[in-house]
Amino acid sequence: MRSWAAISAIAGALRKHVWIDQDQFRWTPGLFIITVGPPGVITKSTTADLSMNILKEVPGVKFGPNNVTWQALVGSFAAASESFEYKDEFIPMSALTLVSRELGSLINPKDQDLVNLFIELWDGDKKYEKVTKMSGNDVIDSPWINLFGATTPSWISDNMPKSAVSGGFASLCVFLYGDEKERFVPYPKLNIQAGHGAQRQMLLHDLEHIATNLVGEYILTSEAYEWGSKWYVNLWTQAKTHYNDDLIMGHIARKQTHMHKIAMILAASRHDNLIIEASDLQCADVLLKGVEADLPKVFSRIGRSEDSLAAERFIELVRVKGKINYQEAYQQVHIFFPNFSGFEDMLVGAAKAGYVRVVPDLTKGEVWIEAVNGISVKPG
Repeated sequence: MRSWAAISAIAGALRKHVWIDQDQFRWTPGLFIITVGPPGVITKSTTADLSMNILKEVPGVKFGPNNVTWQALVGSFAAASESFEYKDEFIPMSALTLVSRELGSLINPKDQDLVNLFIELWDGDKKYEKVTKMSGNDVIDSPWINLFGATTPSWISDNMPKSAVSGGFASLCVFLYGDEKERFVPYPKLNIQAGHGAQRQMLLHDLEHIATNLVGEYILTSEAYEWGSKWYVNLWTQAKTHYNDDLIMGHIARKQTHMHKIAMILAASRHDNLIIEASDLQCADVLLKGVEADLPKVFSRIGRSEDSLAAERFIELVRVKGKINYQEAYQQVHIFFPNFSGFEDMLVGAAKAGYVRVVPDLTKGEVWIEAVNGISVKPG
């Protein structure tokens, strides 16, 4: 999570100053990064603050509103409008970084007009125009968005429709999932190491340097083109087995773009040369593979019944405890299964699926429910 927060900060410093030109389109470094986890467990907001508070001190970097409407975005883009010089030409740019501790305050997935706006702005087109009854024609010249947000699995299941997952907004995002603390830190101040302030200043200085000095087109080396070409063929060759999975196909369709956006950011983090080497693409690919496995966990609750979700919670409870007394188990999930017959049906199903087993203790007249071989049935 810290690595991706740093990636987002560098993207925010680069803005539209750099790009990879593919004739018919350009890749720019803006990313939509969303951290997902239970409340308080992975300190999503604190992680965002670590990088974004430094980025906010970089001259020239503009931040957009926390609560987004079309009107609010138009005003923010207008305030961010500027030009930068490249090869004796002044290029217009309206670049914004959006940060949200709660994704729900930034975007409503059920507001299709707003969702479509984010989809269109993700590419960083030269101009965006929207016709409204109230204000006529609203035009944004060279818009660009970099987004870092945070939310919970419950918010996604309650607010994000399947249409947003299968091929819309979700396919544009890099989702980071976590449900366990890295370590226990009750008092962060006691863990601050010597030189922390000096290191922060060095990071700020480096972001300022990136924001000021890196301008122009990134060029791929011949080795990078060779590796990227083989990677692309392999990606779509393997994709044939996922044609019926909208979630995976949406991710595959955007993966090449994500990889090259990240490769620009990685190159910028290491040197001022506007060159992308094969190692930059390879590292970007590794970063993306690191979050791919958790995609099903992010969206596992969408479209599922309450009974299905309750069964998942119950099996996870047994997994965590190892084994649990039958009566205690029912007490723990009674709110989800007020009728005892519903609990018994769920338990039979979980046992037949091989997640748990029911073990009578004849000597004590008790019944226990055990996890089978420590199997985890976390979402996905």
